[in-house]
Amino acid sequence: MRALLLTGPRVVDQSPLALTEVPAPQPGPGQVRLQIRCCAICHTDLHIVEGDLPLPKLPIIPGHQIVGVIDAVGGAVHQLKVGDRVGVPWLHSTDGTCQFCLAGNENLCEQARFTGYHVDGGYAEYCVADAKSAYLLPAAFSAEHAAPLLCAGVIGFRAYRLSRVKPGQRLGLYGFGASAHLVLQLARFQGCEVYVFTRGAGHRKVAEDLGAAWTGSGEDSPPHPLDASIIFAPAGSLVPLALRVLRKGGVLALAGITMSPIPALNYELLYHERVVCSVANSTRGDCREFLRQAAEIPIRPRIQLYPLADANRALQDLKHSRLEAAAVLETSN
Repeated sequence: MRALLLTGPRVVDQSPLALTEVPAPQPGPGQVRLQIRCCAICHTDLHIVEGDLPLPKLPIIPGHQIVGVIDAVGGAVHQLKVGDRVGVPWLHSTDGTCQFCLAGNENLCEQARFTGYHVDGGYAEYCVADAKSAYLLPAAFSAEHAAPLLCAGVIGFRAYRLSRVKPGQRLGLYGFGASAHLVLQLARFQGCEVYVFTRGAGHRKVAEDLGAAWTGSGEDSPPHPLDASIIFAPAGSLVPLALRVLRKGGVLALAGITMSPIPALNYELLYHERVVCSVANSTRGDCREFLRQAAEIPIRPRIQLYPLADANRALQDLKHSRLEAAAVLETSN
């Protein structure tokens, strides 16, 4: 099969992914193999490629928002079959026995393994997935529109829930990329006013088109204090800015897997029971519930398509904020 291999971390402007012919993987017990239709690009892929995260496996095929059709099934798989169209997200597998897994918080499992990080991912024509982490996709979504739901959507959904925002309240979104534009649609459907903080004029226009009540930059003050906010941009400098406009008792959720250093905070920014929480991965329950809600609303991802061979260019466009939609790689399958 054709696949894009990362042999070591390099800045994306150096085009670090090499299009290579490699053997197609075979599913083992409890696994399924997908003939991949498409894979959405995630900011985490950028962190992996550039070495912002320690790399447990090299070479690695990145990508963890995968849509494909099952073409082979390993032993002891009963809930899925050949021909099923499924999505594969970031969480690949867990031990199932630790205190976190037993409490339904498998996103925190100490032995968790992740797609496109510990195991080869979706920048390829085929991949193998744990059958427990492959999800049947609603028929309402085409393959390319389903792909961004599997991380941008699911992580945004978890961040939205952890922000504790309620219908009718005001929600701030900092950074407006693939995840934020999906959360905005969810929040508007549930009756929230959404305030978007982003530098790009194009991103502001998209946010306004999707129903944002107000748009501005991170340094701007919205017309009202916010009940909750989510930071999607990996910029620690946004934390004090977001706390500054958060009401008493409000929650600030940090949705990134990594973030630049957070500046020293004056205690008055946290005082009055404001809460800052991080968002780590997602549970299988998050995936199932979000996909159900996304189809009911329905959420409409905005996408920009790239051929599989153009993954380096897609990552470069993501890094340099040239995207106003979710980037999706298409295979020739």
